Amino acid sequence: MLAEFITTFLISVSPLGEARVGIPYGVMNDIPVGWAFLVGWLANLLVFPIFFYGIRFSNKTLWKSRVYKKSAVYLSKRAKRKTKNSIDKYGLWGLMVFVMIPLPITGAYIGTLAAYILGMDYKKSFFAVTVGVTISSVIIASGMYFGTSI
Repeated sequence: MLAEFITTFLISVSPLGEARVGIPYGVMNDIPVGWAFLVGWLANLLVFPIFFYGIRFSNKTLWKSRVYKKSAVYLSKRAKRKTKNSIDKYGLWGLMVFVMIPLPITGAYIGTLAAYILGMDYKKSFFAVTVGVTISSVIIASGMYFGTSI
C-alpha cells in the first residue's frame, strides 16, 4: 500500500501527470479517494515553489550555455503563446483558470512557467496556481468518487 501512495505522489509531482493522473492512479490502485486526493493535491502544490526557484536558479547559472539558452527560449515562447491571451486579459484570474482546467498542458508547470516569464508577482501567482490546482484536483477526485461508486 505504501508503494501506491509513493507512486501517486511521484505521478502527481511529475510534469507528465500532475494530480490529474496521480489521483486516478491512486484510486484505481485501491487508495481511498480522499487519501488519493490529499496525496495528489499536496504533491501538485509542490510544483510551483520548486519549479519557480528551479527556473530562477537555472537561468542564473546556465544562461551562458548555448544549448540551455536555446531550449529555455523555445519553452518560454511556447508557454507564452499558450497562456498569453487568458493571462494578459484576465491577469491572475486567467492564470488560475488556465491551471484549473483539467486538460493536458494546462497544469501547474506551464502556469508556473508563464508566471515566471510574464514577471508576475510570486505570492500572487502562487495563490492563483494553488487555487487552480485545488479546483482541478477536486474535479478529478469528484469524478473518481462518483465514477467508482456507480
